[in-house]
Amino acid sequence: MKRWVRWIALGLLGTAIVLYAGDWLVYNLRRSPTEKITVSHFLSAPLKNNKEELDYLGSEDVACSVSFFPQGGHTPCWYLRQHKNQVTTI
Repeated sequence: MKRWVRWIALGLLGTAIVLYAGDWLVYNLRRSPTEKITVSHFLSAPLKNNKEELDYLGSEDVACSVSFFPQGGHTPCWYLRQHKNQVTTI
């Protein structure tokens, strides 16, 4: 049983390494493509009775990488498109 678990774990690790290396190669062959996504920032402050107050801090254009994994110090664009509202909790 341990042998199967070891082979499955090594297979998953190898697959992750190959996927990341392929993503890095395509990202660099395309000369580090980036886009800008508008992200809204909010501040969450706790109130009495387990309530919270959300304060709008503004929005800004954030650079993102056109890749599956984070590349070049940027968050992937697919992730920022799904998380356009970012909340910071006090």
